[in-house]
Amino acid sequence: MKKQISREDFLKKGAAALAGVGLLATSCEESEERTAPNIITNKSYQWRMVTTWPPNFPVVGIGCTRFADWVREMSGGRMDIQVYGGGELVPAMEAFDAVSSGAAEMGNGAAYYWAGKAPAAQFFATVPFGMDARQAQAWIASGGGQALWDEVYEPFHVKSFVAGNTGTQMGGWFNREINRIEDFKGLKMRMPGIGAKVLSKVGATAVSVAGGEIYTSLETDVIDATEWIGPYHDYLMGFHKIAKYYYYPGWHEPGTILETMVNRPKFEALPLDLQRIIEAACNNQAIWTLAEFDAKNNDYLNKLKAEGVQLRAFSPEILDILKQNTQMVLEEMVASDPQAKKVYTAYKAFQTQASEWSNVAERSLI
Repeated sequence: MKKQISREDFLKKGAAALAGVGLLATSCEESEERTAPNIITNKSYQWRMVTTWPPNFPVVGIGCTRFADWVREMSGGRMDIQVYGGGELVPAMEAFDAVSSGAAEMGNGAAYYWAGKAPAAQFFATVPFGMDARQAQAWIASGGGQALWDEVYEPFHVKSFVAGNTGTQMGGWFNREINRIEDFKGLKMRMPGIGAKVLSKVGATAVSVAGGEIYTSLETDVIDATEWIGPYHDYLMGFHKIAKYYYYPGWHEPGTILETMVNRPKFEALPLDLQRIIEAACNNQAIWTLAEFDAKNNDYLNKLKAEGVQLRAFSPEILDILKQNTQMVLEEMVASDPQAKKVYTAYKAFQTQASEWSNVAERSLI
């Protein structure tokens, strides 16, 4: 026989059950709030991107404008990024400082520009005789490079994403032939980064010349040679009109990573969907930039040849000596900086493995 339950007991038990359901619902709501993706709101964001490039500079400057367009379109207009060329809002070489301080939310450039702040930053741009574009991308995305990059920039409150690559650059424009390593002695050449230190090892003088002053400096013999980027940009600069010999390969920049920087606190304060949109736009920018370099360089190399430019290859002997001196420069650099040593050790280990794979998978076809 079932036990009779009074109406009063029933109501008490019902109330307790409803309370339990309410607690369960509250618990579920709290759990969902902790784990569910950020709720998309209509809040809009007006950000600024400062760059190291002249306004609308071919490929790299235009790539930043395309990046801003992609972000605005993917966010449905909730995020609008105004792009500034170097000098328009801050001087070109102060872009990193502007992002670090939060004066600008974003920036675009190349990490070797910030070597004075963190020597290890250079490994996230390029290294003479280092990794090419494909290998460098693999290291950053899947070989632990991004975590190291984050570690180097963390004290500056900056996070960077790969935003493209120039591919292997050209070795430079010369007004005299380079047949032996001795031909570098006394040469005044415009070259930045680690490559500049290597030049000094072989008797040349590396000269710092702003992009807009290179043509005049070469024309008036202030410098004897210059490197810039590759056939497309070099053609636009008109170097073929004042220099006779165009050397390859660009041993000093075999695959230069371009970066989009964000102020980390401001980035992390964004809704999750906008963070992912920025990351996706950086990926788009990276793919488009390298493709654009390759396509344009293909076309403009033929234009240079048609105009009588003499293409010259550095001899294996010259490249071997430059490579030996590069190793000396790197060893000196990491000996005095533990962080640079940590990053270079990881970089070199990945490069060794990537080269072994490239030799089997691709270079065997050449």
